[in-house]
Amino acid sequence: MPGNSQRRGRRVKAKKSAVGSGGKNRARLAGKGRTLPAEERPWHKAYSGTEKLPRRTALKQERERRLAAERGRIPKVGVPGTIDTTGRGAGGRASASPRVTPGRKAVPPKEAPELLVGRNPVVEALRAQVPATALYLAHGIDKDDRVAELLRRAGDRGIPILEVSRAELDRMTGGVLHQGVGLQVPPFAYEPFEDVLAKAAEQPLPLLVGLDGVTDPRNLGAVIRSAAAFGAHGVFLPERRAAGVTATAWRTSAGAAARLPISQVVNMTRAVKACQDAGFIVIGLDADGETDLYSLEVAVGPLVVVVGSEGRGLSRLVGETCAMRVSIPISPMVESLNASVAAAVALAEVARRRAAAA
Repeated sequence: MPGNSQRRGRRVKAKKSAVGSGGKNRARLAGKGRTLPAEERPWHKAYSGTEKLPRRTALKQERERRLAAERGRIPKVGVPGTIDTTGRGAGGRASASPRVTPGRKAVPPKEAPELLVGRNPVVEALRAQVPATALYLAHGIDKDDRVAELLRRAGDRGIPILEVSRAELDRMTGGVLHQGVGLQVPPFAYEPFEDVLAKAAEQPLPLLVGLDGVTDPRNLGAVIRSAAAFGAHGVFLPERRAAGVTATAWRTSAGAAARLPISQVVNMTRAVKACQDAGFIVIGLDADGETDLYSLEVAVGPLVVVVGSEGRGLSRLVGETCAMRVSIPISPMVESLNASVAAAVALAEVARRRAAAA
C-alpha cells in the first residue's frame, strides 16, 4: 500500500489538474468587449449619436417622458439622439418645464375631470345644479346636516355615491383639505365662438361679455352670473393665461354657466374685431377710460362689454381695439373695483338704459 507521503503527492497532483472550470463557466470569464465612450452611450448626457436607440431603451424613455408630462415634472431623460438625454439644458441646469411645488398635486390634463372638495362647496355646487359624475365620501365620515343634504341631492339626481378610504381621498385631492367629501365634475363643454356670435346677432338687442385675462375662477363665475342676470347672450374668454370654467367657477355662477353659452377663443383681439365686423360696438371697462358709464348712449344697441384682468386691466391690444374705454365713477377714497363687481355695475347700467329705451 502506498504511504501517506505518496497519497499526499497524488492529492496535490489531482488538485493541480483540477484548476479551471473545464469550460463550464468559460462564458462568465469571457470579456464583454470594449467599453463604450460617453458620447456613444445612449443613456449618457454626452451622447451625440443619431442612430436609432434599441427599442427597449426607446420605449423606456418614452414612458418616462409621458409620466413626467402627466405629473408636471422634468423628465429624467431627454430626446433620443441628442446630447441632452437627461432633461437638462446647457450647463447642467434644468430646462424650462412645468414644475410642481412640493406638497401640491400636479396640474391635471386639460380634459381631465376636476374634484371639488369641502362640505360647503360641494353642497353649494349641488344646489346650483353643477353637472357631476360622482360623489366621493370618506369611510367613517361624521354626518351632519350638510352631509345629509348632499347625499339627498346626489341621490335625487342619480349621481353615483362612492365610499373610499381617507387615504385614497387624500391621494385624489393631492393633500388638500377635503372634509371627507369630493364631487367629481366633468370638463366644461365650450361652444364655438362663431356659433355664440351668430346666435347673439339674431337677438333684438344683442349683448356679449368678453373677459380679457381674468385669472380667478371665482371672478369668472361671478361675471357669468351677472351676465345671465342682466340679459347677456354669451360670454367669451381666452384659452391661455386666464381662468377656465372649473368647478369653482361653476359653483360661483350659481348654475348660470349651464344656461349661458360660453366660448374660449385663441386670440382676444381677433375675437373683438370679429364682433365689430358683425355690427357690435365693443367697449372696454377701464378705470382711466375717457367715457363715463352713465353717459353710455351706445348701450341700447348691439354691444360687447370687455372686462380686464384683476391686476393690469385691459391688455394694450384689446384696449386699442375697443371702440371706447368706459370708466365707472367711484369715490376717490377707493382706487378701483374688483373685476366681477365692475362687470356687474356696467351690465346693470346697460340693462337699465335698455329698459328705459323700451
